[in-house]
Formats: sequence, structure tokens, C-alpha cells
Amino acid sequence: MLLYGYWRSLATCRVRIALNLKGVAFEETPIDLIKGEQHAASYRALNPQAVVPSLVVDDDAPLFQSMAILEYLEEKYPQPALLPVDPRGRARVRGLAQIIVSDTHPLIVPRVREYLEKGLGLDEPKRMAWIRNWMMKGLEAVEAQLLRDTETVRFCHGTAPTFADICLFSQVCGAQLFGFELSSVPTVMRVFAECIKLEAFDRGQPLKQPGAPAKIQH
Repeated sequence: MLLYGYWRSLATCRVRIALNLKGVAFEETPIDLIKGEQHAASYRALNPQAVVPSLVVDDDAPLFQSMAILEYLEEKYPQPALLPVDPRGRARVRGLAQIIVSDTHPLIVPRVREYLEKGLGLDEPKRMAWIRNWMMKGLEAVEAQLLRDTETVRFCHGTAPTFADICLFSQVCGAQLFGFELSSVPTVMRVFAECIKLEAFDRGQPLKQPGAPAKIQH
């Protein structure tokens, strides 16, 4: 498998961790989003949306969108399972994941930040306020859901990681890269701490990828 991604891409982080958890071997080709490599004709031929990740399997047409890729991996490699066995549990896990991937992360991706700067003329402090607002609202929504449900145990849902943990972990990594204060989401951070104990999560985090800086840079 060939994964096209970027060290700082939270969506790529999600796919990377899922591949690690499933024990699926892959190679990663970096697409530098800051340098605009996603707009090159060669990459647009793989992913017309010009975003990462893209996953090439057996020379077939690339898979795209992180959650669609996670669903593919779950069906193709069912063990270890990243979704609960019961329908209600699966719906809860997907709901927690979607708070991040549908309602939060899309508002802070590079192309949105670029439009805030170049399209709307917002300066850096205002752009950071935008990012902090939506990042923290998403994590606080996850925090509230985790607190209200007894299914929250070691991880978001039970004692084994699921899609929800992968999404939570990636978003916390993003918040840390921006240097945000996270004391308002203690349950989220407790789950994050459990995730990072697992090699699949630790090895998949942004700052451990080729091209990442030696320390967090906002």
C-alpha cells in the first residue's frame, strides 16, 4: 500500500494509525501542503480535490477521505476491530468520530486558513482565534459526550481503541501543534494518554514523521 500524506495532516494521521493498528504494511509518500505540492498535476491526477490522504491499494484507483479509508480497512482487515459489535455502539463511535472529522477539522485545514488570510485578509491573531474557537468547541463537545456515557472506559468506547479514539488522538495532536491549552477537556486528555501508550498511536503521531520539526512549532 502507498499512502500519500503530510506529516502535519491530521487526516493522514488517522489513516496512519489505523494501518498501524491493523498491522498493515505501507509506504508513505509526503505531499508538502505548505509548499503547495497537492496542486501539482501529478498529484491531482491521483486526487482531484488536491488534499491528503490518498491510499493506493494494488494499483487500483486511489482511495480518498480518511473516514472512508478507515471503513475500507475495517472491512478488509476486520481484526483487530475498530468498531464495536453492536449497532448502538457502532453508532456512538461513529458519532464521536464525526464531531471531529465532520464538524471540527474541516474548519481549520490549510485551505481554509489560506482563504482566511488571502481571501478575507485576516491577520495571524484573528486566524488563530478562529482555529482555537472551532478546535476547542469540537474537543469540548467530545468531552461532554464522553462524560455522559458509561461506555467511556479506558478508551472512548470500552477497553480497546476505535475510530473515535483515532479521531480524538489526531485532533489533540493538532491542538498541541498550535499550542492550545487543553485543561478544559480532562477526559479527552485521559483517553489521549491511554492512546499514546500504544505503539500504533505513538508511531503515527505527526511529530514522529519524516519532515516534522524537532519540536512543536505553532
